[in-house]
Amino acid sequence: MTNEPTDSEFRPTPDRLLHTGAEHPVDPEDLVMASGRTPTPELIEKARQDLEKYGAAAVERLVP
Repeated sequence: MTNEPTDSEFRPTPDRLLHTGAEHPVDPEDLVMASGRTPTPELIEKARQDLEKYGAAAVERLVP
């Protein structure tokens, strides 16, 4: 017996399961994680302020 993956494990992900995240609001924790940092109370507060100031464009400032 081999540990080779089967053909069914190589199927592409169906479109209905894929999303960009743009269809959901970004919360401060998401913004901190998008920056590659571990969420801390201080970073979450900074992210909350950035979202308040820039709105959804705050994400674009991190991930163009």
